[in-house]
Amino acid sequence: MTNKILILFAFIAVTAVNTINAQVPSNAEDVSPLLIGERVPEATLIDPDGNKLTLKSVIKEKPTVLVFYRGGWCPYCNAQLSGLSESESKILELGYQIIAISPDNYKNLKPTMQEDNVAYSLYSDPEAKLIQDIGIGFETPSMAKMYIKKKTKMDATDILPVPTVMVLNTSGEILFEYINPNYKVRLSESLLLSALKALKDDM
Repeated sequence: MTNKILILFAFIAVTAVNTINAQVPSNAEDVSPLLIGERVPEATLIDPDGNKLTLKSVIKEKPTVLVFYRGGWCPYCNAQLSGLSESESKILELGYQIIAISPDNYKNLKPTMQEDNVAYSLYSDPEAKLIQDIGIGFETPSMAKMYIKKKTKMDATDILPVPTVMVLNTSGEILFEYINPNYKVRLSESLLLSALKALKDDM
């Protein structure tokens, strides 16, 4: 009887794991992100010094340009982060802050900030949990895992985000979003600034 119960528990546990894994799409084109008008879920992030903090505590200060990037190993992400640095003064003048989140190990955040001349905040999303909860995560391709390990000397997370830009109010409501499964195509500065100006006029 005891053996049967143990086998049943083991079956339930394996089924639960498989169900969780099945919820993460294998392709970037198959993600199902939260929509404009919905609120981002609460999450625990890690800053470049290894300190834990909540997403809520970060976004409550002012409206936020929230960027999800694949990692500091990605040249397209680096170009995007650098471009945001160049636009940061204009974004701040409009009353917004910028934060960028990736599944990178927090130890990789400072090198990325230095390489891309980033003054705004970068955070790590441990195990890509927030990325999954927002619905922009997909399984890291095997070739990407090998590339990431070669570049960072660390194991890649099992999940990557589709590159995403969201604009949030201080309550975490999504006011605007740009999500493109083609990681080579990023939101332009002009479109972002136009959206921020339009949203500010409506606030």
